[in-house]
Amino acid sequence: MVTDETLAKYDMTIGIECHVQLATNTKLFSGANNDARDQSPNSVVSPIDFGLPGMLPVLNRGAVDLAIKAGKALESTIAHVSRFDRKHYFYPDLPKGYQTTQMYQPIIGPGIVHVPLDGEIIDVHIDHAHMEEDAGKLTHYGDYSLVDLNRAGTPLIEIVSEPDIHSPQAAKAYATELYYLMTYADVTRGDLYQGNMRFDVNLSVALKGATELGTRSEVKNLNSFRSVERAAEYEFRRQVERLERGERIIQETRGWDDATQKTASQRSKEDAQDYRYMPDADIPPIVLTDEEITRIQATVPPLPAEYRTQWLSLELDQSVVDSLLANRSYAVLISEIQRNAGDSIAKRVAHWFSSALGHDETETGIIASNFTPEGFIELATMVESNELSSTASKEIFVELLTSDQTPRQIAESKNLLQVSDEGAIAAIVDEVLADPASAQAVAAIKQGNDKVIGFLVGQIMKKSAGKANPALAQRLIRERLQ
Repeated sequence: MVTDETLAKYDMTIGIECHVQLATNTKLFSGANNDARDQSPNSVVSPIDFGLPGMLPVLNRGAVDLAIKAGKALESTIAHVSRFDRKHYFYPDLPKGYQTTQMYQPIIGPGIVHVPLDGEIIDVHIDHAHMEEDAGKLTHYGDYSLVDLNRAGTPLIEIVSEPDIHSPQAAKAYATELYYLMTYADVTRGDLYQGNMRFDVNLSVALKGATELGTRSEVKNLNSFRSVERAAEYEFRRQVERLERGERIIQETRGWDDATQKTASQRSKEDAQDYRYMPDADIPPIVLTDEEITRIQATVPPLPAEYRTQWLSLELDQSVVDSLLANRSYAVLISEIQRNAGDSIAKRVAHWFSSALGHDETETGIIASNFTPEGFIELATMVESNELSSTASKEIFVELLTSDQTPRQIAESKNLLQVSDEGAIAAIVDEVLADPASAQAVAAIKQGNDKVIGFLVGQIMKKSAGKANPALAQRLIRERLQ
């Protein structure tokens, strides 16, 4: 096991390739259903996907439009002319014997992703992104395998980053930001569990100060941000250990085992010439005008950077911002509340969503698409006007997520409304101050020990069955003891 001191002698360099399944209704070159979730094996496949003789591909224009949208999210140039090629590398799960991709003239050119990490921005440059079809899925059973071609022909874009990433944490942050960009731009459904986005981590190690990069390994098909980070951590240690033993790193493809938290060799890595690309004569080139590109990209909804900018005035912690961005419906809702009711109300609701719901990279919690801002604005206004305590408001918030009632109706049914009638609370204050059990606390306050006022407020809350406005009760106590 290498020590941290040994690891510190080396630099890691990471580039990430991300396969993004495009959210079209049909596949890239056939009219088969593009949503294979919960479908029986080989049930959403056309003769084109089976590669039957005489079947010719027809390019899905919707996939092209989504690629153009992805280009805007990546701040990339869009090629006016792009073409498809055949990659003649054996795919046992593509019956026609080759994959249709874009090798020489991809549709999406160089771009950049601005990655927030620890209060700073890391710029990860994009080399290009190309369109291609997905392969099917093999399931192995001892001495035989079964193939499911439901996924064969699914439209993809493969986003290829430059090797601008130098830590596992930065790799995770990049994968997360790329997920936000693609889902906010409506390019993909973004279901990581279903493999809608899959990350390949290319990592190499070299001594600090070295002028050349080390030999890289590629960890394939990671479908969670956590796996991207942990696979990078493991590969860095593994490669350093080999180098420290005087061994060389083999260029290879490796798989990630989430159960053991280790990578394992799958095959030696081929060089580019082993793939044997050639132009696909069956698919005409994609020809786009500037006007066409501008019109399609104008339909892209607000991206994460726009929400971050709008929320600057809310002064939210980064953890709150992250939890809101993890589900676009939350982000849309908070921004609408901010526009309609101002910063104070929006900030309070943002914290409720962040603390009550949290977020997970594959299970995004309650979808807020059916929520309207009015109920949350009313609830926050009731807190600010001292009709509800902070504790009561959180209870009502959770119920509001699944209830047809208004916040006031929920508060009344649960008897949670605070009493802010000064006369009523003043009577309880006078009763508590006159109680012999309060004498010691009263004397301490008069001597300057202000901390014990909490004891008296607690007694008032108890006598009012928790309904007294604590801020008003505290003010009345101070007035009487001055």
